Amino acid sequence: MPNKQNNIAESSSIGLIILGIIVIAANLRTPLTSVGPLVSLIRDDVHISNTLAGLITTVPLLAFALLSPLVPKLGQRYGVERIIMIALLFLTAGIVIRSLSGAANLFIGTAILGFAIAVCNVLLPSIIKRDFPNKIGSMTGVYAISMNLYGAIASGISVPLAVNAGLKWQGALGIWGILSCVSILCWLPQLRNQTKQTTTTGQHMASNEVNVWRSPIAWQVTLFMGIQSMVFYVLIAWLPEILKEQGIDPNLSGWYLSIMQLVMLPFAFIVPVIAGRMSSQRMLVVITTILLLTGTIGLLFGSSNMILMWIIMLGIGGGFAFSLSMMFFGLRTESAHQAAELSGMAQSIGYLFAAAGPALIGYLHDVTNSWNLPLFILLGAAVLLFLVGIGAARNRFVGSRNSFELARK
Repeated sequence: MPNKQNNIAESSSIGLIILGIIVIAANLRTPLTSVGPLVSLIRDDVHISNTLAGLITTVPLLAFALLSPLVPKLGQRYGVERIIMIALLFLTAGIVIRSLSGAANLFIGTAILGFAIAVCNVLLPSIIKRDFPNKIGSMTGVYAISMNLYGAIASGISVPLAVNAGLKWQGALGIWGILSCVSILCWLPQLRNQTKQTTTTGQHMASNEVNVWRSPIAWQVTLFMGIQSMVFYVLIAWLPEILKEQGIDPNLSGWYLSIMQLVMLPFAFIVPVIAGRMSSQRMLVVITTILLLTGTIGLLFGSSNMILMWIIMLGIGGGFAFSLSMMFFGLRTESAHQAAELSGMAQSIGYLFAAAGPALIGYLHDVTNSWNLPLFILLGAAVLLFLVGIGAARNRFVGSRNSFELARK
C-alpha cells in the first residue's frame, strides 16, 4: 500500500510539473506576438516612427540578452522554482504597465515583461533536462507546442479584440495578464519541492562544471539560436505590414501571421522527437534552410495568389528552426546545469544578435520605402543559419574535445 501511495504521489507531482511547464510556455510568446498586428495602431496612437515601433519587439530581446547569462546563477543560488515564480509575478506586472497609456509605460512595461520571459526561457529547458532526462524530445515538443499555439492565437485575435471588441490596443495587449495569473496559480505547488530539488541539483552540478563560453559547439548553438530568433521576430513584427503593402486586408494579415505560427505546431512536436532519436541533426538543418529560403523567395518574387503557400513554408521552417534550437540545449549537454548554462549563453548572445532585427528592418523600410531589401536580408540569414546549424547538429557535447562522440546511451 505505501508503494502504491508513493507511485500515486509521484505521478501527481510529475503531472503538476508538466502542467506548470505547459502553462508557463503559453506565456512566453503571447506578450510579444500580440504586438505585430497592432503595430500600426500603436504607432499612430503614440505617435512614433517605424523604427521606434520596431523597438517594441526589440526591447524584450535586449532584456533576454542582458539577463540570460545571470539566470543560471540565480536559479542555483535561490532555487529554480522560486526564481520562476518571481519571474511570473514580474511578467504580470509588465503586461499591466505596458497596457497603460503613453509611450513611457509602453516601453517600461515591455522591458519588465522581457526580463521575466528571459528567466523562464532559460530555466524551463533545464527543468526538462533535470526532470525528464529520457523524454527530452517529447517534453520539448509539448513545451514548443504550447508556446507556439498561444502565440498564434494572440496574433490572430489582437486586431479583432482591439477594433471589433473595442478594447483598443491597450486592452488587446493587457488581456494576456489573465493567462499569466493562471500560470502563477499552476506553479505554486512546485515551491514546496524547492529545498530538496535545489540541494540535489547543487550536488550534481559540482561534477559537471564546463565553461560553455570556451566551447566551439556552444557558440554554434548560440548563433543558430540567434539567427532563427532574428528571423522569427522580424516576421512577428513586420509580416502583417509586408502583407498589407501587397494589398492584403489588415485583419487578414493578422490571421496570416497566426497561420504561420499555427503550422509550426505539429512540427514543433514532431521535430524534437525525431531529433532526439538521431545521432546528428544535420538533415533537419538542411530541411529547415530549404523551407525558409523558399518561403522568403516566394514573398519576394512569387505570385500574390500563392501568399498562403509562402506563409505556410515560413511557418514550417520556423517550427523546425525553433525546435532544433531548443533541443540543442539538451542534446549538446550532459546535465541540467550545463543545459541552463548553454541556454543562458545562447539566449544572451543569440537574442542580442536577434534584437537588432526588427528595428533594423523597420529602419531599412523607412529609408527605402520598400520591403525588398529587408526580405533579401532574411535570405542571407537563412544561409547563415545553415552554416552554423551544420556545426551545431554534430553529435558532440559542449565539454567534448574530440571531433566525434560515442552514441548516447
